[in-house]
Amino acid sequence: MNQKIPGSRPPERAELSRIQDRLTFLYLEHCVVHRDANAITATDDRGTVHVPAASLGALLLGPGTTVSQQAMVVLAESATTAVWVGERGVRYYAHGRSLARSSSLLQAQAQLVTNQSSRLRVARAMYAMRFPDEDVSALTMQQLRGREGARVRKCYREQAQVHGIEWKNRLYDPKDFESGDPVNQALSAATTALYGLTHAVIVSLGCSPGLGFVHTGHERSFVYDIADLYKSEYAIPCAFEVAASDFSDIAAETRRAMRDRFYDGALLDRCVRDIIRLLTDTDPDTVTDDLGGDVVQLWDGADREVAGGVAYGEVDW
Repeated sequence: MNQKIPGSRPPERAELSRIQDRLTFLYLEHCVVHRDANAITATDDRGTVHVPAASLGALLLGPGTTVSQQAMVVLAESATTAVWVGERGVRYYAHGRSLARSSSLLQAQAQLVTNQSSRLRVARAMYAMRFPDEDVSALTMQQLRGREGARVRKCYREQAQVHGIEWKNRLYDPKDFESGDPVNQALSAATTALYGLTHAVIVSLGCSPGLGFVHTGHERSFVYDIADLYKSEYAIPCAFEVAASDFSDIAAETRRAMRDRFYDGALLDRCVRDIIRLLTDTDPDTVTDDLGGDVVQLWDGADREVAGGVAYGEVDW
């Protein structure tokens, strides 16, 4: 007996929006997340909101969310990354599937990070993106870290002066958000939003969040690598601006402000291009279309591959 699967048909891959063309993220808490056709719904005591699943880069599921199986199905079919986070979105617990079906970027990432010379080359390229007018090709990792630390401290001082905020240093307790002063709370919320976006892009491209080039030893090392490319441009100015405005809910206001900055600055597209360029050293426009390839190959030794799904050998069973 054939039983029809309820709901709308899954979208074809060609119908899905590319990750760089989607909304950055949607944060939900204290609601029930379900499905209506190819949209996800969020319901609380104020009513129900519909959001097209394929328009989202990442859905951040905070405390008090109940998610139905059908909601997860439509997110998976739309290749939208679901990320389970803690209160105010400042802790990461788990994430869903990738938008990519090809492992080409993951293989490139693994090859680069496991070779000392290529890892150093990529790390220097990341620092060069933060120092566009300087030649960092001969600097050691120790020298690069020192210059980066000085750059970030300078950014803190400049933003404090612009917004008239007394700044001492970056102090926060990951286990106690409320213990920080307003600007440190805003900085925590802003960097977490940035981590969420970069994490969503990384897994959507099929890369590993844990294989970092500058950071190492953590399950999100590559997330921190990529987020650091944009922290001084997005997270730090946003945090000081929100802290200076004296909002009652700093975390929520910072998330909204970061989301606007992400969209206005087209950070999704920029992040995708930067990752592809760092891992392939090629023009991103020549690579993105290959990430949807649904082809399985068999390794044939050395650099050779052969087609999968073929009965090799002449054994009669």
